[in-house]
Parts: sequence; structure tokens; C-alpha cells
Amino acid sequence: MFLFDAAYPRTLLFPALYRYIMAMTEKNDPFEHSDYAGEFVEDDIVLRLDIYRPAGTNGDWTLEVVDETGATTVWDEPFATDRDAYEEFLATIERDGIRAFLEEPVTLLH
Repeated sequence: MFLFDAAYPRTLLFPALYRYIMAMTEKNDPFEHSDYAGEFVEDDIVLRLDIYRPAGTNGDWTLEVVDETGATTVWDEPFATDRDAYEEFLATIERDGIRAFLEEPVTLLH
């Protein structure tokens, strides 16, 4: 379930479609992708949010954000739950703004 405050102009687009695409490639995908993964839009900026862990495990989750140009931001510390990773993504946007993901082509956060 995705909960968004109407006061904020952000939208997670097509989470069901994203999960479908992930399922179609799952046979060759060594990762399990979170239901929180998908496209995130704010201020006309589109980011692809991916939260994943090795398939078939109960391992920690990796948070990765890809901007419109393909530049990637990956947190170097894993998260115990996919929800923790998603909440960190939202907190980063609240704290630093969505444009923080556009400033560096490759960024490691922890």
C-alpha cells in the first residue's frame, strides 16, 4: 500500500505495472524486488526507485535510485526491511529535496 499526503506533489506511478514487469523478468533476475519499487515523480522529476535483495533469501534490502539520465544513487548500508529503505528514501527527499538525486552521476549514501 502506498500512502501519500495530498499536500505534497509526488506520485508513485504504476506500482502494479512495475511489479508485473519485474515478475516477467524474475526467472533471470537474481533479486527480489520490493512492492515499494517503482517510479517516483515530484516537481516534474521522474526517479526510478528500486529496493531489492538477493532472491530466495531473508537478507537485507538495498536502496537504489536512478534518475532520468540513468545516474544511480545507491545507499551503501542495507536496510532490515523494504519499508525502512522506502522511508529513508522519503526522508532524504524531505531533507535534501528531489534535486539532490540529480547533482552527482554516482553517489553512495549511508
